[in-house]
Amino acid sequence: MAGADDEAVAAADDALYVLTAVLLTPAQFPSVLGDDYPEACAALGLAPLADGYGLVLGQDGDGARWTVVIDDVSLVAVAIASWDCGMEYELSPDERAVVAALPGWPLAVAVAAPGVPAPHDPDPEMADRPALSPPDTSFWGPAQRRLGADEIALQWATWREQINDEEFSAPGGQGNPDRQEKPGEPEKAAESWPQGTQNVPQSGHQGIRRVLAEARAYVDSPPPLGRVRSSFAPGDARTLRADGPGWSMVARTDDIAFVLLDEEPGEVLPVGRGPELPGLLEALDKMAVRPI
Repeated sequence: MAGADDEAVAAADDALYVLTAVLLTPAQFPSVLGDDYPEACAALGLAPLADGYGLVLGQDGDGARWTVVIDDVSLVAVAIASWDCGMEYELSPDERAVVAALPGWPLAVAVAAPGVPAPHDPDPEMADRPALSPPDTSFWGPAQRRLGADEIALQWATWREQINDEEFSAPGGQGNPDRQEKPGEPEKAAESWPQGTQNVPQSGHQGIRRVLAEARAYVDSPPPLGRVRSSFAPGDARTLRADGPGWSMVARTDDIAFVLLDEEPGEVLPVGRGPELPGLLEALDKMAVRPI
């Protein structure tokens, strides 16, 4: 298993101050790291195990950043659920569950452990690989595009209410996408989202046609694990997330879809249901991976 040697594991385990944790599984992984689960694992030098991992991000007694990879996924899931409910939960993985201790953090962490030096990368001599660092989201590209899709999924109602259904027709099942302007900094989106829209009908948008065609191809030829994910939505609906080379799509199985493209910086393209989108979303939902 790729990762750090015994010395690095011991250093990370020695008084690790846990700051946060995330899941790295086929159904739930930090999408900023990749379009699918194997790609996200590769970003950390990990094999894409079927059961996935839990990532524990923290600092050692010297303030150095460490990412401890464990195979006890349920432990991390319980910790995250507890924190989300405002409950305290001490995440202390058993040493036998530790797969690797990786220097650095693969994601941006806004907090720091009290009483230790400011977060910094460990001494290179303590690890056998370069320190992890978050993907650069200062410019529009795959990482920022995926973060934008994450925000749309989280704030679906806010985005959906911007669409005027009377003007938003979907001839021929293609959809009549309305170009919508998106904030350029996804990590600040929760504070400023959205900043107005520009409804410009674009019937027959080439990028939309490409995305829908590639999504349909997923049904016949399953893509890498995690390219299509299904999660909870109100009522009997599901929230679908699909990604591919240069694109991300967020949809509700009972509603429309939103598409983001690498070649369309800062734009969100809604796709109307029409006669074909419902069937496509249903087929994608059947093949999608779901949280356990």
